[in-house]
Amino acid sequence: MIVVTYNNEGDVDALISSLRSEAMQCSMRVILVDNGSVDATVARASAHADVHVVDTGCNLGYAGGINRGSTFVGETETLLILNPDTTVVPGAVAAMRRRRELVGADLVVPALEGSDGRRARSLRREPSISRRLGDAVCGRFWNSRPSWLSEDVRDRAAYAHAHPVEWATGAALMVSAEAANQIGPWDERFFLYSEETDYFRRARELGFSAWYEPSARVIHAEGGSGRSPALVALLVVNSLRYVEKHRPVAAPIHRALLILHELRRWRDPDHRLARTILWRRKSWEQLPQGEKTK
Repeated sequence: MIVVTYNNEGDVDALISSLRSEAMQCSMRVILVDNGSVDATVARASAHADVHVVDTGCNLGYAGGINRGSTFVGETETLLILNPDTTVVPGAVAAMRRRRELVGADLVVPALEGSDGRRARSLRREPSISRRLGDAVCGRFWNSRPSWLSEDVRDRAAYAHAHPVEWATGAALMVSAEAANQIGPWDERFFLYSEETDYFRRARELGFSAWYEPSARVIHAEGGSGRSPALVALLVVNSLRYVEKHRPVAAPIHRALLILHELRRWRDPDHRLARTILWRRKSWEQLPQGEKTK
């Protein structure tokens, strides 16, 4: 199991405590990779003798942290990746393992719930021009719009039963060791955001299947990475980087639709940088990116 932290001293104890109850049903090894926290995250995590803490001394990004943690995994049948601001509801890990065994799933994602108990809309579809147009024009409105007009899976019924998915937000993910070995490292050009979109796509291209398991519940506090104009801009830019990597011919259209989407948010000051930076590619270098290991 890999957890990547960055200034999460208030989260690690609750997560580790929730994992201990899961360890009573199956053996697990918790590897916590800290991305250069300046708070007491490393000290809090190190106080747990059964957690292997890897202090990188710098911020490698989420993908980079997962890759670093993977070098310490050793022999295992499955790899579970969790955000630090999650807690696992008892039985969640076992439920994901059962789903793998029942249908031969290579990747399994649980149901994510907010701190208020509401089920999060965590399932996604592959980005496309029509879906990006639908999201740009409709935004948060017309929740019942058809699947070809939204990347988000908005139908509540889809969150009530197990089924194959294209991809899901990366707060919690179980991957078989065989799949992880063949998919290879997470792409570190995605410092934060879109790294899971890329990972699931590469899994699909290799013939691996991903399933959603609603009986596996994980509480996700969200906001662990914070919110700032730079992070909002990075989210938008990385969604374009993803298209440039996998469908470069369509990238100019996606860029135009992303600009349209950001123009609709002109009242939100956190989106001003995103609007500007989409026009100026050279300025992408100013956005957060992985550091070299010290």
